[in-house]
Amino acid sequence: MSVRVLILGAGGREHALAWKLSKSPILDHIYVCPGNAGTNHEPKTSNVNDISPDDFPRLVEFAVKNEVKLVIPGPEQPLVDGVEAFFRKVGIPVFGPSALAARMEGSKAFSKDFMARHSIPTAEFKTFKSSEIASAIEYVKTCGHRVVLKASGLAGGKGVLIPETVEEAVAGLNEIMVANVFGDAGSEVVVEELLTGPEISVLAISDGYSIVTLPAAQDHKRIGEEDTGLNTGGMGAYAPAPVATQEVLERITKEVLRPTIDGMRKEGFPFLGMLFTGFMLTPSGPKVLEYNVRFGDPETEALMLLLGEDVDLVALLLACTEHRLDSVPVNFKEGVAVTVILASQGYPGSYAKGKKITFGTIPSNVVVFHAGTKQSGGDIVTTGGRVLAVTAHAPTLKEALESVYAGVGQVDFEGKTYRRDIAHRALVSTTEKPVGLTYAQAGVSVDAGNALVEAIKPLVRATSRAGADVEIGGFGGIFDLKATGFEDPVLVSGTDGVGTKLRLAVDVGIHNLVGIDLVAMSVNDLLVQGAEPLYFLDYYGCSKLDVPVATQVVTGIAEGCKQARCALIGGETAEMPGMYQEGDYDLAGFAVGAVERKLILPTPNIVEGDVLLGVASSGLHSNGFSLVRKIISTAGISYASPCPWKPDTELGRALLEPTQIYISQILPVAKRSLLKGMSHITGGGFIENIPRVLPKNLGCYVDASTWELPPVFRFLMKHGNVAPLEMARTFNNGIGMVLIVGAAHVGEVLEALQTGPSAVYRIGEVTSKPGVEMRNVLTWAA
Repeated sequence: MSVRVLILGAGGREHALAWKLSKSPILDHIYVCPGNAGTNHEPKTSNVNDISPDDFPRLVEFAVKNEVKLVIPGPEQPLVDGVEAFFRKVGIPVFGPSALAARMEGSKAFSKDFMARHSIPTAEFKTFKSSEIASAIEYVKTCGHRVVLKASGLAGGKGVLIPETVEEAVAGLNEIMVANVFGDAGSEVVVEELLTGPEISVLAISDGYSIVTLPAAQDHKRIGEEDTGLNTGGMGAYAPAPVATQEVLERITKEVLRPTIDGMRKEGFPFLGMLFTGFMLTPSGPKVLEYNVRFGDPETEALMLLLGEDVDLVALLLACTEHRLDSVPVNFKEGVAVTVILASQGYPGSYAKGKKITFGTIPSNVVVFHAGTKQSGGDIVTTGGRVLAVTAHAPTLKEALESVYAGVGQVDFEGKTYRRDIAHRALVSTTEKPVGLTYAQAGVSVDAGNALVEAIKPLVRATSRAGADVEIGGFGGIFDLKATGFEDPVLVSGTDGVGTKLRLAVDVGIHNLVGIDLVAMSVNDLLVQGAEPLYFLDYYGCSKLDVPVATQVVTGIAEGCKQARCALIGGETAEMPGMYQEGDYDLAGFAVGAVERKLILPTPNIVEGDVLLGVASSGLHSNGFSLVRKIISTAGISYASPCPWKPDTELGRALLEPTQIYISQILPVAKRSLLKGMSHITGGGFIENIPRVLPKNLGCYVDASTWELPPVFRFLMKHGNVAPLEMARTFNNGIGMVLIVGAAHVGEVLEALQTGPSAVYRIGEVTSKPGVEMRNVLTWAA
């Protein structure tokens, strides 16, 4: 096989690619359009100067004529402009994404919306069109945090402003949106929260399915040392960056790269090429700063020196274009690579061109990649802001820096400008004296835990009942069963959570109601055994303890305990860095009750003809929320929208209506021996739950026409196109508890239940046929 390659671009990145590609055993020739003075001197490589790199039809004609088998666009602009489609039409593969996929770099507004849709961690943001400058100014004045201003379109890596004050932010908005300092790129502006922490760049090759990540790099955007001055296209880079630990890289792949590649494919614009993602390593984990859809510059210069000697880059990129990336092995050298950019004086502002460049003796482990250069007669002269990328590889960072700056010293031109502190952050981390780590530095705050305990003590005390002192903070809760007055008690226990209703609570920002749910799900399960709830314990797990949020949750738990008349005697709060996404948490509850032995339910005397009474639910309760969330998402409805059946309430709040706790209404009836059994209608609906309390030889029918289907369920049926029988096996459909009553006691039970908060309906009977027969469910669809 003999392959000819066409590279589009003229910078150090393109020279570095040509340098590595030229070592491929299957390479025939490389064409670089337009190239520079360096690319023209690589083996098997020549520049194409007579075609503009943005004249796609002529490039296609050239590629066909010269039997090019692979095209590699270097810069982002050709990709955003759709170069991939031009070559695809004539059957020439391009290592780079389609124009649709290139929107991930071409429009920051588009990429931020994509991240929001796929829950990819990034900074909070709002997007404003140039006509909305008044709203943008109001936002930066009132958002309560420092901001970053980003021109949504392409601005050569320079369309970002980081104002220090609100006044600077307002001035920056005027520069972008009114003065058009970034041209059309600023017609839309993303205003996002300023993140803090170390920055890294992760370049990953993907064929739309497989992902191969390259060593993480750190670049240096500012023109001045100690990261001062104006932003540039990049003044240097080094890799691998020590802050990118194995744990960090695993999180990046799991939380960002994999959902990005999968999400793009599922949304109909699969990614193929190099996904170059900038990250901020915040205290709560890696967050995306921006996506790029091509090789980074100057990261590529360093990374090419880290690719293993036996890595055939031509074969690797071809395999990617053929969607068989996993068929080509990729390995990397040990050690560190460093790139130092030599720029023209005045860059990134105006600068002179045509300055003669001289080269001395370059160290053997150093490669000088050309960027803004051209051949002028027998001389090489400057033509760009970034002129050369001096790059070294060595076993250690210290040795690599010594070599690269030795190389810098062997290159000269008038106005040579460069930073002398490349990799300074890594140097500090390797030279600082190690200090003893603390639990807090690992992400666990004992102080926050103590603050939570103090905040919830009054809430817990309010749940006091006979048998419990409800003082928390010890090693365990104590309950005195004798103080409850039971004669021959049997203990009953139950544990549960609230499922994916938690996701809704986090998204909406209302946390107390799921606390009530947590109690309800466990104590209602005790009730069906005839048991009186005695005490409750909770478990709260998170990556970083947010005391106000956790306090809201416990407020709800305490309220649930008061409704259930049980004591909250303890719990566990587990702060586990890295186990959950930022802002997420998990809940579990454990309840213990008691019932006199003679009153345990269900009784053994359930017979055909016994009556089913349905006690109304308060809403969805805590089951079926995976389907609920899917329906809402598919319908394109916001949780902040007015609730269709309760317009004065937001939809999210209406869906979070907590599970009804039935203790006060039903337990007195059970203690009078008037019930034969009870079924808590949870996940599985009527069809799965009622048979759990019936003898194996019996079943029942449920007549769906005996109560009105509440509007929330009609809403879900309509917008999810859910079949009535599927509703019956998923949701409670307005009935949260089913009671089994002897026919002779139905009137007495109905009268006793009338004083409670929930309506009661006669909904069916026990039958001789096992299973649940749903009658008249089609009335729900009427």
